[in-house]
Parts: sequence; C-alpha cells; structure tokens
Amino acid sequence: MVKLNKIYTRTGDDGTTGLVDGSRIAKSAPLMAAIGDVDEANSAVGLAAAALAQDSAEAAMLTRIQNELFDLGADLATPADAEHGFGPHDMALRIVAGQVARLEAEIDAMNAALDPLRSFILPGGSETAARLHLARAIARRAERAAVAAAATRALNPLALAYLNRLSDHLFVMTRHINAAADGDILWKPGGTR
Repeated sequence: MVKLNKIYTRTGDDGTTGLVDGSRIAKSAPLMAAIGDVDEANSAVGLAAAALAQDSAEAAMLTRIQNELFDLGADLATPADAEHGFGPHDMALRIVAGQVARLEAEIDAMNAALDPLRSFILPGGSETAARLHLARAIARRAERAAVAAAATRALNPLALAYLNRLSDHLFVMTRHINAAADGDILWKPGGTR
C-alpha cells in the first residue's frame, strides 16, 4: 500500500519530477504529458461513474478501469527493466494482456445488444453518456501523448494497447447508456447549411 504522510516535497521546484526508479525527468517531457493525460482521463472516468447507480454493472466496469488507469500511470512512470524489458520477469507494476482482453470482452458484450451505427454520433445524449464521451476524448488524447512518449523512450506496448481499447470501451458504453434512454444523437452532415 502507498503511505503519504507529506504531500509536498519541494523536490519538483526545479521543474523535474521523479520516476519510480528514482531517476528525474523534466515535467515538460513527453512522458510526463502522457502520465498527466492518463490522470485526467481517470478523473473524467470518475466523473462519469458518479452519474451512475453505484451498484450498476457499468459503475463496476468504470471502477475497475479507474484502478487500472492508476496501474497504467505507474507502468508509464517505471522505466523498462534493464534485463527483462517489459517481459514476464519484469517485477514492475505493468498493464498485462488480460486487462486488454477484458476490455475487449466488455466492449463485445455491450455492443452485442446495440444497433449498428448508421452515422457518426454526436457526443451527448444523457448526462452520463456526455460525461463518458468527454472521458473517451481525454483517453484518446492520453493515447496520443503515450505514443509520442514512446517515440522518445521504451514503453510497455500493452499500456498503449490498453489506452486504445479504453477509448473504444468508453464509446461503446456511451451507446449502451444512450440505448437505455433516447438513443444516440446522430450527426447530420451539412444539416445546418
């Protein structure tokens, strides 16, 4: 468990921050942008979860995702093991294939009951769906930031895959939530000309 007795340390006053291995990098580094975007995505997922009944299957999925986003942040903040890279003998907290597969299974289960898309949909519908759309857009930004960071240093490829599936998961959940209400709001190309 994590134990935080003191919140401020002053060690970042010089514009750097510490990684899990004790090394320090600039707060403006691409990796820190990715970690920050993952944190923001987690906050947006929490905002969406707050609009759901806490005993619902959707809230349970979002709670798992929030915990996994903390794991993902730790994964990004932990450099590759010098000997094992991101392999099975790396002892760091890493996103694993089973977490990506679970997202895929949940996407498939929610999508099975939905009508096929006939158009792009506008980010909205119910308040819960609108919150999920915001979380989805932030998750996409986190994925772009992580891909940019991966161009500068080795990152766990499963962390990148997780972020890619996460935005798909949140998109399908918005459709699932809206299907129980008034449905998706379809884009009408050129509809205001």
